Amino acid sequence: MEIKRDKYLFKLIDSKNDGLVKIITGIRRCGKSYLLFELFYKHLLENGVKNENIIKFAFDNDEDIDKLDNYCNEESTKIYLDKGKRKYIVNSKKFRAYLSDITNASDNCYILLDEVQLLQDFVGTLNALSRHNNFDIYVTGSNSRFLSNDVASEFRARGEQIRINPLSFKEFFDAHKLSFEDAYKEYQFFGGLPYISKIGNDDKKAEYLKEVFDQLYIKDLLDRYEISSVNSFNKLIDILSSSIGSYTNPTNLENVFKSSLKISYHHDTIANHIQYLKEAFLIKEAVRYDVKGKKYVASNSKYYFTDLGLRNVRLNFRQQEPTHIMENIIYNELIIRGFNVDVGIVEKRELNEKGNGIIKQLEVDFVCNQNNKRYYIQSAYSINDEDKKNKELRPLLSIKDNFKKIVIINDNFKPWIDDNGIYYISLKDFLLDEKSLD
Repeated sequence: MEIKRDKYLFKLIDSKNDGLVKIITGIRRCGKSYLLFELFYKHLLENGVKNENIIKFAFDNDEDIDKLDNYCNEESTKIYLDKGKRKYIVNSKKFRAYLSDITNASDNCYILLDEVQLLQDFVGTLNALSRHNNFDIYVTGSNSRFLSNDVASEFRARGEQIRINPLSFKEFFDAHKLSFEDAYKEYQFFGGLPYISKIGNDDKKAEYLKEVFDQLYIKDLLDRYEISSVNSFNKLIDILSSSIGSYTNPTNLENVFKSSLKISYHHDTIANHIQYLKEAFLIKEAVRYDVKGKKYVASNSKYYFTDLGLRNVRLNFRQQEPTHIMENIIYNELIIRGFNVDVGIVEKRELNEKGNGIIKQLEVDFVCNQNNKRYYIQSAYSINDEDKKNKELRPLLSIKDNFKKIVIINDNFKPWIDDNGIYYISLKDFLLDEKSLD
């Protein structure tokens, strides 16, 4: 099964020979190595680059490391202790000598490096290599430091971050010979990590997701940040997993731990731990935005999982709320399409039963901005009755600007626009057509 990642491949192609280190980041197991070593490598060959001018090196591959043995009178790898655990790191001096020997200064060379965090002083080494005018460098990494949002800043303006996500629904759908309905059921349950598509057995899919979550993410975060409150940290992840699309904040979560779980867990610590999960790209935060006041409201946020399969396995697949899962899928799709996504609030003055004026806050699921575009979007699993329809439309009708207002519905119908200018589109059309909002 070939899975196309054209969106990210084109980004790499557009960045060729721009003098920057291309730093491919993203959630673990989302296909970074495949993108670089398979798809981009194939593109280079098909566009006339000689194979000897493409250097592929994986720092977790013994065969590649053995290539360094004849360079410099030092060990290729060094064993060191990291928080009492034995780890190894590849000698950067030997690696630079190896590159110098196999590359020709008169030819442009494409350097493709995988698991680069295992290279000694990888930031300094890559900064030094980027000064070679004939080197065009592309790297991936997978520990929590390398996954951090600000890793590009360590490259002193010599780095360019290219973020890769798990499979979008369209990528998932195109790779499988399934109906939309069957593909959606699979996607909302097991998510979009590419390797899932190669596993035929549901039990093995669940085992794979659990292994990735527990051994690659949680273990790495606990080790890197030396988190002592392991039990609280795990319960925090459980709470965020079970409340996707719901408002919360660290203070509210502190109160939940205190009142329901009888655990003391300070809101500052909770905020830090949420930040760790965000930096590892496990979750994303949508901040409240006051549409009329044109300002952010910092009191509450919503959190969504970058991959629903990881979220679901965390809960042992117990909570399968179709409305919240659909909302998470729409949010992820908007992020993949390059939008900045907030949660909108609209204040509206209404009369209560006694005839007194009160201010009500109405919610817009997503306020999406991209360059000069803005869309207001409601995620509606169904609007078959008038009460549901009115609930979804009230916030949109209360916004008086001229940006496009959209309702995405989990029904199969042709897109249409009502008398108020609100655009209705099916979830299927939205997910399968990247231009569907235009």
